[in-house]
Amino acid sequence: MNLVEKILAKASGKKELTPGEIIDATIDRAMIHDLTGPLTIQVFKRIGVEKVWDPEKIVMILDHQVPADTVKSAELHVTMRTFAKEQGIHNFYEIGKGGICHQIMPEKGYALPGKVIVGADSHTCTYGALGTFATGIGSTEMAAVFATGKLWFKVPQTLNFVAEGTLKQPTSAKDLILHIIRKVGVDGATYKAAQFSGPVVRKISIDGRLTMCNMAVEMGAKTGIVEPDAKTLQYVSARTKNKIIPLKSDPDAEYEKTIELDVDNLEPQVACPPTVDNVKPVSEVEGLEINQAFIGSCTNGRLEDLRVASRILKKRKVHPNVRLIVIPASQAIYQEALREGIIETLAKAGAYISNASCGPCLGGHLGVLAPFETCISTSNRNFIGRMGSSEASVYLASPATVAASAIAGKITDPRTIWRS
Repeated sequence: MNLVEKILAKASGKKELTPGEIIDATIDRAMIHDLTGPLTIQVFKRIGVEKVWDPEKIVMILDHQVPADTVKSAELHVTMRTFAKEQGIHNFYEIGKGGICHQIMPEKGYALPGKVIVGADSHTCTYGALGTFATGIGSTEMAAVFATGKLWFKVPQTLNFVAEGTLKQPTSAKDLILHIIRKVGVDGATYKAAQFSGPVVRKISIDGRLTMCNMAVEMGAKTGIVEPDAKTLQYVSARTKNKIIPLKSDPDAEYEKTIELDVDNLEPQVACPPTVDNVKPVSEVEGLEINQAFIGSCTNGRLEDLRVASRILKKRKVHPNVRLIVIPASQAIYQEALREGIIETLAKAGAYISNASCGPCLGGHLGVLAPFETCISTSNRNFIGRMGSSEASVYLASPATVAASAIAGKITDPRTIWRS
């Protein structure tokens, strides 16, 4: 069996299983946030179960519209706080004490190798970077998980993406996953697991792997996953006292398909509107003027991303026609960026730096776009209306490309600045 099959076999109490089987799996962790959580709570109360199956296995995070930007969002936050108190859920992350859910889950040691995690958010697949089977589910499904601690799955087929060669900085994991989505398409991996492997992936940091697995859902995948290695164990061992039992694919594991990738000549990539698979090399879209640049989100708001942006923006200024918004993915990242002088560098360059939150990614607040504005963003989606007006345009790129573009006032190849 491959890694995904082994994790699901363990979770369902089976010795072996094959793609297409329907199983009942025991859930190790369940996560909700302020947009999806209130509906989960509403449905849970309709079910009539008084207590959740295990309050220690539920994580609740305020991250999408924080601080509350409307009376309605403030009411949703109250719903979350009240439920956490009623149910004795201690893993509750208040504003200012956590950050984006998909950063907090790995950062605080909730996502561990070999576990099954569900989240009421499509980008829950991020945690597969740690050898976890993690997937997004609906709010009503989550209510059932809260009641029973179990959920049914159809065992997915697995696509194995083997990357070989060398990623030459500042080309990064974000560029690699955009390249993969271009090859596969937005629905090319629907209900399949996307396994990322090969020498290139082994060299990529945990931050980079989180970026790749985060965007697996953008090609329709049920989850993204990387087989745990020494980097994984070092990362999780620093965040949990629990016994770690990593699983690995058998040497003769079967995959639906193996896709080999040579990244030696991969240049920075840009996903052009209106779909994530409309990806082009930066050289083909250079020169397009922008109004806003965003560095952050559950895809690229990590410390590694801020370090790259800081290197490019040091002793430089954001173009006078551009708004650069930078949002660290968690309070811990924000604090470390302060210690390293990254925040000061970004602020001196003219960036607007906000609290750890999802920010403008979902078009909620903190950077909503007006009609006919163009934004280059490190986030994961560029659908029509995603970041505000349906008449605005969103381009997706790496932190390096976004930072370089913010300086130039137009989409720019970051390699020209990186070498200077």
